Amino acid sequence: MAAAAAATAAIAPLLLRNPFPTIFMYADQSLLNLVRKYKFIEFLLSFFISSFLFFLRLLPSLFPTIGTIKTPKTECYVEATASGGGGGDSGISRALSQLLSIVSDIPVCSRKYEVVRSLAERLIDENLQEGFEVLREVNRKVLSAAFARTLNRLEAVTVEQHGAAADGCGQVEYRLNRVLRAVRSAGDVAWSRVMWRREEVSREGISAEKLAAELLWLAQKMEACGSGEEAVCLWASASNLARLALYAEPRLQGSLVKVSAYLFKQSKEMGREEEDEIKKEQQRQTNMKMLMSWLPLLCRGSNGTDTPVLSINERAELEKVLEETIGMLEKGEEQEKVLSLWLYHYTYCSSSDWPNLLASYTRWCTTSRKLALLQ
Repeated sequence: MAAAAAATAAIAPLLLRNPFPTIFMYADQSLLNLVRKYKFIEFLLSFFISSFLFFLRLLPSLFPTIGTIKTPKTECYVEATASGGGGGDSGISRALSQLLSIVSDIPVCSRKYEVVRSLAERLIDENLQEGFEVLREVNRKVLSAAFARTLNRLEAVTVEQHGAAADGCGQVEYRLNRVLRAVRSAGDVAWSRVMWRREEVSREGISAEKLAAELLWLAQKMEACGSGEEAVCLWASASNLARLALYAEPRLQGSLVKVSAYLFKQSKEMGREEEDEIKKEQQRQTNMKMLMSWLPLLCRGSNGTDTPVLSINERAELEKVLEETIGMLEKGEEQEKVLSLWLYHYTYCSSSDWPNLLASYTRWCTTSRKLALLQ
């Protein structure tokens, strides 16, 4: 009896010193005893362990930033300062290329965004005011490279956000993808509070609406520098982005409608000034690609969220531009393709009655009827 009391007295300090390991050890032993007695508890325990392990395997895909430390992306600086981003080897071209790259990388909410963008605008305007062709060429090359780079980034962001819907996934799966993206975004925000991150916001956080707004700004600057035709050609070739835009959020659709409206007007003006037959043919093909790619978005994305994307006068003006652009196409197969595409989206989109191209459709029907009689 005395020996038992002595043993208990010897163990007591250890229990007081390390209570938690002791508790968990005896709790684990009790759980094992219950598992041996009750098969249902064994099943629940097995299910819980399997679920927990599956969740651990799923974590890297939901939160890819976990366990990784993002280092500053110095390669962007090296590329901008060494190659000039397509603007040549002069210092002014490298400076302008770096500024436009930074404008594309930082968010609008940053207090440094307006500073960098204003500096880029000042360099572009000063190059134009100098009146030298060399400086105008610097503007053209750097702006064209920036427009192409921003367009590629916008398409990549849109694919990530809306690719599932554009590929024809079901409504439930599409909503599930949106939920997973929201969870992933929340995980990134939460993890950023406990992990070291660089001061600047990463490129992955840039919104598609911001990139679309910058495309419009770059297109306007390119037009002022005499390279608006290249912006039109790049936009006309972005057929994949145009397809994805039909499934995008209304705000992004509105931004893309504004870019399309501006470049449709520029395309019509360029076609009117051309006299060379070869260039006219190239412009006609560009117009065809523009209409086939972006006309569906005009039918579906012009309403906006609170107010229409374009004013009444802007809509009327763009309708005339579209009618003239369609009139520049071949009166047979090309006009038929464009007007059939317009009729489909115009009639099946119940929320919009613009653009109204019934006059163009009627003219094409009249011409097509006359051609049928001549055959």
